[in-house]
Amino acid sequence: MSTQVQTTLRGPEAFGLARKAVEEMERAGVWPTPLNFELWLHFLGDPDGALGQEMTRLLSVGDAFTEGTAEMLAAEYLPRGRLSEEIRDAGAVLNRELSTVSEAIAKAQKSQAAYGQTLAGASTQLESTSEPSALLGVVSKLTKATTQVQAENATLEKRLENSTKEVARLREHLEQVRRDAMTDALTNLANRKAFDEELLRCCDEAEKKRQMLSLAVIDIDHFKRFNDTWGHQTGDQVLRYVASVIGRVSKAPRVAARYGGEEFAIIFPSESASVVEAALNTMREEVGTRALRRRSTNDELGAVTISAGVAQRRPGESGSSLLDRADEALYASKRTGRNKVTNGERLEEAA
Repeated sequence: MSTQVQTTLRGPEAFGLARKAVEEMERAGVWPTPLNFELWLHFLGDPDGALGQEMTRLLSVGDAFTEGTAEMLAAEYLPRGRLSEEIRDAGAVLNRELSTVSEAIAKAQKSQAAYGQTLAGASTQLESTSEPSALLGVVSKLTKATTQVQAENATLEKRLENSTKEVARLREHLEQVRRDAMTDALTNLANRKAFDEELLRCCDEAEKKRQMLSLAVIDIDHFKRFNDTWGHQTGDQVLRYVASVIGRVSKAPRVAARYGGEEFAIIFPSESASVVEAALNTMREEVGTRALRRRSTNDELGAVTISAGVAQRRPGESGSSLLDRADEALYASKRTGRNKVTNGERLEEAA
């Protein structure tokens, strides 16, 4: 949550903002669920922010806010605050563990110091006496002190073992939270934030190793018209289906993401544009040949097709430039009939 929105929600303006959020959701025909309410607070509190701009765009083109849309926006624009909360909770647990371990170590150190003093005293006594009864007392005292130290060490070892397990559990939990924050909730592909970071990393690696890198942008044809005809829940069903096909074709080291709305993107490390073009056509044919049915009524939905554009990275080229060229290739597919793949390299040669 931005500092601007946080400040507003902690002052007298919060009530007005909350009322306005409910009014705007009603005007847009959006149910006032907790997640939608949170999104609208951000939208109205910081309309020029990244989330505000994206919601303005969605509203301007008439896209409805389905549950899937809300989850996508939350996963893309709100994960940092949620991740920070998880980190704070994990930090509190870790602090408790460290405090407990520190106390156990301090107690063990104190016990070891006392044991050292006992040994020193026993050594002095052994040097100054040869009486059997006195020797027996010294041995008994040493035995008792040794048993006590062993018990303290066992307790410390157990405490350290438990703490190690708890830290491992926390690490696994935070890793899962991080993955969730970088995953699109509707399609289970990477979200836009994760994609942007991965594209930057892949471009840097391709530059250093002088390797090929291709990028594809994919769009579902006439998706808005499809939504208007069958409803947004069925539209979400189509998005999940297309994403499942994309996911199968995009096994590691390829990286697939839902880039926004009905648009997807795939990074192809060490692959040429021509190889990628063939893979995308296989994907396109699979999507177009399956007959989908509406789950609620079993009605046939008709053909679902996709268009795609692919560009191959040039030496020194940035991720944003590569994405622009892949987008240009996608638009060429749209302009020339849809349901096709356009290779940006050949497009530029023809121009």
